[in-house]
Amino acid sequence: MTTTPDCRIIRPEHGYEGRTGLAYGAGVSAESAGATGLCLHTLVVPPGGRGTAHLHEHHESAIYVISGEGEMWWGEGLAQHAYVNSGDFVYIPAGVPHLPANCSANAPLTAVVARTDPNEQESVVLLPELDALAISPGP
Repeated sequence: MTTTPDCRIIRPEHGYEGRTGLAYGAGVSAESAGATGLCLHTLVVPPGGRGTAHLHEHHESAIYVISGEGEMWWGEGLAQHAYVNSGDFVYIPAGVPHLPANCSANAPLTAVVARTDPNEQESVVLLPELDALAISPGP
């Protein structure tokens, strides 16, 4: 007899702090739903907040900015820089170092993050030696 997997409803009110120092709303993952190929959750970066430099070794990430204004650095030595705004999509290939930040001193940055790693934190590799390289060029 074949058993059909169950669909799951996950309420995001139970969040967690990620290894990068940012707050995530619990979403679809191996831990919450038994997912085997993806992780999807919300991310809130507080006003003036930023994560730590990191990468996901073998997994791609896709981000949709719901609200707020942010910036990110990526690539070797975090040499690449761009601003992101509400409605923007961001693609991060596997193995690419990156660091997100909130540009606003008053409003949070809220985004939806999807990764091809079903585990909430498994593939996060912290790169603290790169943190000081992410310097905002200003307005």
